[in-house]
Amino acid sequence: MLGKIRRTKVVDALKRTDYGTEINVKGWVRTHRSSKAVDFIAINDGSTIKNIQIVVDPTKEDAEKLRQITTGTCLNVTGILVESQGNGQCVEIQCKEIEIYGLCGSDYPMQKKGQSFEYMRQYAHLRLRTNTFGAVMRIRHNMAIAIHKYFHEHGFYYFNTPLITASDCEGAGEMFQVTTKNLYDLKKDKDGKILYDDDFFGKMTSLTVSGQLEGELGATALGQIYTFGPTFRAENSNTPRHLAEFWMVEPEVAFIDKPDLMDLEENFIKYCVKWALDNCKDDLDFLNKMIDKGLIERLQSILKEDFIRLPYTEGVKILEEAQKNGHKFEFPVSWGIDLASEHERFLVEEHFKRPVIMTDYPKDIKAFYMKINEDDKTVQGTDVLFPQIGEIIGGSVREENYDKLMGEIKRRNIPMKDMWWYIDTRKFGTCPHAGFGLGFERLILFVTGMQNIRDVIPFPRTPKNADF
Repeated sequence: MLGKIRRTKVVDALKRTDYGTEINVKGWVRTHRSSKAVDFIAINDGSTIKNIQIVVDPTKEDAEKLRQITTGTCLNVTGILVESQGNGQCVEIQCKEIEIYGLCGSDYPMQKKGQSFEYMRQYAHLRLRTNTFGAVMRIRHNMAIAIHKYFHEHGFYYFNTPLITASDCEGAGEMFQVTTKNLYDLKKDKDGKILYDDDFFGKMTSLTVSGQLEGELGATALGQIYTFGPTFRAENSNTPRHLAEFWMVEPEVAFIDKPDLMDLEENFIKYCVKWALDNCKDDLDFLNKMIDKGLIERLQSILKEDFIRLPYTEGVKILEEAQKNGHKFEFPVSWGIDLASEHERFLVEEHFKRPVIMTDYPKDIKAFYMKINEDDKTVQGTDVLFPQIGEIIGGSVREENYDKLMGEIKRRNIPMKDMWWYIDTRKFGTCPHAGFGLGFERLILFVTGMQNIRDVIPFPRTPKNADF
């Protein structure tokens, strides 16, 4: 009977050398090639990019059953592990018994090869079974492991910040509101403003855009913490680099300055890239071959050289010079602008040919909580710029001085009624501290060589798209 033998995952079966042993594997059919003499069925169970080949004697199996086995069919196979005669694999299984768990008809959307990623986004619930998305998701898992491992090894504490908040960290106002109110019968005051006293939290609340502000509270108690969780932006951005729901990694550290912060950013991201190269070889080889032929070389280059540390003002001079010499930017460059991805990539890919940590941005284009330099014009921001991506990390030294922070809040007219607790950190035992945010999906984009951020998260949330 099938099932008596404990299942072996395909990734483990491919490593075995105990030829002649009975083995059980289960998975989904990638290809089925038939002839009079022999059938070859390649199956995959998601544990590796590689398939294992099942060799079937058609005279020993029901012909109708074999005809039913198409791409996507789920099988339970028992057979004898043998050394492979063909190229591309070391072992294969000589089939003794096949059980069909689930048939897969010709209307299966992932049947054909060569489908566009745009097409596959319509079937996000099924695209995960393809080679490309299997590879991306395994790498995504490995990057999450690398992040937790790095911070644990460096004495950080994993700190959970709230997903529902009454504060807007970025001051952007583009947040998803959370409410239990009846939207068809809203209670309003005489001026037509919505009253929230009958709402669940008794005030207006939203999904968080960042865990940073609460993370700062953790750092001023535990010394160094990191958050790693989902964040939400209600921006109407239909671009290959934006999602409405994405994951953020945000360390906050007490008692460090700008050089320390830049060291942390560089060490952290190099650790993650090295982890991918050391632990995702098969998947990276596949993506290097099928998606981006320069992928592995680019990943290796990140580890080879120190990142350039470049003040914003110097960066703008380089860009203005390039502009003067005939380089066409979509957005013209001048001091004070918020650099676009094309500017960041020019500096990284064409000018320096390595990652750049840009520092000391104009204060008016950065958040209120960044520490202002003595020139009173720039702040101690530290953004890491990467090839293919542009900004991958946004960081800064935080303003720890109460009077200076309050002065900036007033200058920008930021409503702080729900932020009294944040101000308290500057009132009671304030300390120098700094931190950064890494968009997890941007890291996955870089490590996989994929071109669209919607293809590195299982179920993307974008404007007018919340299926699955």
